[in-house]
Amino acid sequence: MNSKRKAIIISTVTAVVLLGLFAVASVIIPILQGPGVKTGELDASKAKPATTELDGTWKVIRGDAPNISSVGFTFNETLPSDKRTTSGSTRGVRGSITIESEKLTSGTVEVDMTSISTDTERRDINVRTKIFNTDAYPISSFTVTSPVDLSKVPGNGSPDVVKVSGDLTIKGKTKAVASDFTIVRDADKISLSSTVPINRLDFDVETPEFVAAKIAEEGELNILLTFVKK
Repeated sequence: MNSKRKAIIISTVTAVVLLGLFAVASVIIPILQGPGVKTGELDASKAKPATTELDGTWKVIRGDAPNISSVGFTFNETLPSDKRTTSGSTRGVRGSITIESEKLTSGTVEVDMTSISTDTERRDINVRTKIFNTDAYPISSFTVTSPVDLSKVPGNGSPDVVKVSGDLTIKGKTKAVASDFTIVRDADKISLSSTVPINRLDFDVETPEFVAAKIAEEGELNILLTFVKK
């Protein structure tokens, strides 16, 4: 076999191998990345009767499993070889609420966006720095803007649903939102959760050009919070 023909054969085999690896990678990489880390919903199955009055100032705490405080997002993605739903979440949450005459009268919760996590370090970095631009906007927040009647929330550990209105701020952009929250009084704690529909473009959350995935404009803000009296 002459050297020219040998070089052509080697080049052809190399190209086939590379194409094969690319095809395999296009299937395996989305699987390895997975669906991300999603903030769960309130679980009141083991809630105990309330041991303290509603009125007072309550602060966000870590909470106990499964009601561990966290906030995150969920969006549908379309990739060249896959369609999936991806979530990110963080337990970097702080804040407080005030209840007077069994009404939620004020409250602000702040979220540390620099600690948002999915299930892949590379994607975490892109989500934080490229999509949410956490270097400039490290904190997102939600502030209650209207009183919420909590007088009908049972004290026996059963959950209830209340509508909460407030200002949601992400990347320095603020938008008024309202959502139903599931709430439960559990011993000396209050836990609540909600899935808030959002449009990422309302908050200037754009998809960088280098990101192969097409991210849906409509998504969810996933909230699970546990409070204890100060």
